[in-house]
Order: sequence, then C-alpha cells, then structure tokens
Amino acid sequence: MAKIERRKTVAVDVGGVKVGGGHPIVVQSMTNTDTADAAATVNQVMELARAGSEIVRVTVNTEEAARAVPRIVETLGKFGFRTPIVGDFHYNGHILLKKYPECAKALAKYRINPGNVNIGRKTDENFRTMIECAIEYGKPVRIGVNWGSLDQALLTRMMDENARLPEPLDAAEVTKRAIVASALESARMAESYGLPHDRIVLSAKVSGVQDLIDVYRMLAAQCDYPLHLGLTEAGMGIKGIVATTAALSILLQEGIGDTIRASLTPAPNGDRTEEVLVCQQILQSLGIRSFSPQVTACPGCGRTTSTFFQEMAEQIQNYLREQMPAWKERYAGVEEMKVAVMGCVVNGPGESKHANIGISLPGTFEEPKAPVYVDGKLVTTLRGERIVEEFISMLNDYVERTYGAGAAAGRG
Repeated sequence: MAKIERRKTVAVDVGGVKVGGGHPIVVQSMTNTDTADAAATVNQVMELARAGSEIVRVTVNTEEAARAVPRIVETLGKFGFRTPIVGDFHYNGHILLKKYPECAKALAKYRINPGNVNIGRKTDENFRTMIECAIEYGKPVRIGVNWGSLDQALLTRMMDENARLPEPLDAAEVTKRAIVASALESARMAESYGLPHDRIVLSAKVSGVQDLIDVYRMLAAQCDYPLHLGLTEAGMGIKGIVATTAALSILLQEGIGDTIRASLTPAPNGDRTEEVLVCQQILQSLGIRSFSPQVTACPGCGRTTSTFFQEMAEQIQNYLREQMPAWKERYAGVEEMKVAVMGCVVNGPGESKHANIGISLPGTFEEPKAPVYVDGKLVTTLRGERIVEEFISMLNDYVERTYGAGAAAGRG
C-alpha cells in the first residue's frame, strides 16, 4: 500500500498525547452530558475512551461546569483513565478560567472560538486573558473557527476590501478566506502574547464537504500548526457518516490533518461512541492506522438467500470488537488481522485466501460445507450446526499462535 505523505507540522503535547509532528493521527470525541453532572460526564468519557477516543472534549459553559471539571478528571484517574480532557469555551471562558484556577489546571487543553470571545468589544482583552491562562498553566490551545460563529468584524472588513477589487470574488469565497484568516490571525496574536508556537492547534470547521476541503487546503498551505479536522455539524445517521467520510478522506489522503472528530448527531438516547468508531474506520480503511481486526463480508445476492452468513459476519465482527480491549494488551499487531466471512462459492474461497483467516459458507443449493483458509491455505472444512463456534475457536487459536508472546518472541 502506498504511503501517504503527511504534511509537516510542529508537535503539540495534549496531556501526554502528541498531536502533529508526524505522530499518529489522533481520534477525538466530545461529551453531550451536562458537565456540571460530574457522574454522568465521567461515565460518558469512560465509554468514549473504551471505544478508542484518545482525547475527549467537554463543554465548560457555566460556573457549575467549571467547578465540576477537577472532580471529573480526578475521578477518571481513580478509575485508571488518563484520557486528556479538553475544555470547550465560548463567550465566558476568560471569566471561568480566571475564577476557577483548579479547572484551568485540570484541563489538558483549552478550545477557544475567536468568533465568540470578544463579541461587541473593540479590544481582544478576553482572548488575551484566556491565552495568559494557557501560558500560566502550561496548556496548549486549539483555536477553533466555525463559520456559524465567524468573527463578524473580520468578515465585514474582508467583504469591504473585496468589494473594492476590480474583479470581486463571490461572497462564499470571501467567507472561506475569512475563516482561514481568523484562525491564522488569532494564532499570531496568541504567540504575540507569549504562547509558544508548539502549543497551538488550529481548526476551521464548516458544514459543507467541498467547503471544508477548500478551507483546509488553504489553511494547510499557510502554516505548520497541527490541524484538527471535522465538519462542524455532520448530521444524523447515514448522512453524517457519509459526509464526514467524504470530507476527511480526501484531506487525509492529501496528508492534511493531525487529529479528527466525526461530529455526528446521535439518535435520541443513541450511542455516543459511534463518532469514535467512524473516525477509526476512516483511518483504518485508508490504511493510516489500525484499531481492530477487519471483517470482509460479501453483500449477498440471489445465491445467498439464507441470512446465515450475514448473521455470522455480524457475530464475528461483534466478537472481535468485544475481545479487542483484552487482545490489544496481550497480542501485539492483532488489530491488523483480516478475517473473511463469505456467503457463496463465487468469491468466497478467493477472499478467504486473501484474509489471514477466512470461511466460505455455502450459498443457496451449494453443498452444505464451509472451507476454512488460514494464511491462504485450505486447512479444514466445517459442517453442521456448530460452524460459528468452531470458526471462533479456530480464530482464537490463530490469534494466540500468530500474535501471542511466543510468536512475538519468534518474530523478534
């Protein structure tokens, strides 16, 4: 597989997780609990971290939320979670960080939206206060611009300048350039106040796929700060997943992006960890990082009128996901394993041979047998009602034999 040439950036340390500087692309997420409810927030952070979120952001919008942050971080530590917690500030961050120093100390990073800091003010005093807190406590900052809350003074100025040009650009293009300008100008201001260059991460989020690609290409060409990628509001269900995948995949393939989030709208009482799994799958599908063994399964057709292979594929995928927390501690490299669960003779044997371990189930009217291939070779044929259990047993044996301590010592 061709190696993607990553854009060169400085490295930023976010609570022990390195962002940029050639380090692996980091998966992020954000809680949707009331941060003031420390117990609920702790539980959701742990769920997200177990799913694979390497940094978790929480809203810090009230005094109650600010007071809860140190307790949240302390409780997570008692449960063995060291996931960096980022504070998301809008409008009153300068007040909360100054009034609650324990909150400022407990957070691993501050997220500042420059469009929501100095609203109605002629100075940047509020922004400067937040930067000074970051300097005092040695914290990095993500300067996160959103087009839904873009600095209106900056946008108006750039629109006026554009209107005086012999051939003015259209308003959408000026807006995209204003988003980039806001991020870069804010970063320069932060550095002028004393924040080190290697404590700044930038993001410039919009909700349209093509607009996001345009904005990040411009931003990447003009700085060496690490970039956080994501649509600002991806949407629900398939729409949100597809839009996120389309936008992030193009940028990541071009080497742009150092940390990512899928800002999915969950269904009522839906699983928040879905956004983590989407990010992992994007990175794994592109061959950038591996998180869990992948299952190849055919879509089914008239040859596979039985749903058995679909049910088996789902069972195997769920089994692998459930085993990964324990496996990743014991079996180095197991996340790169490929498993095939195929439904008929057309592509079944071929795909199974390409996988590390694969099974080709019988299609409609085919002989009721299921050949199993290991590292490209036919090793056995399963029959009867215990095919799933027998295949999982073979899968476990393969993992132990290939990725276990003895195998690792042999590879060494």
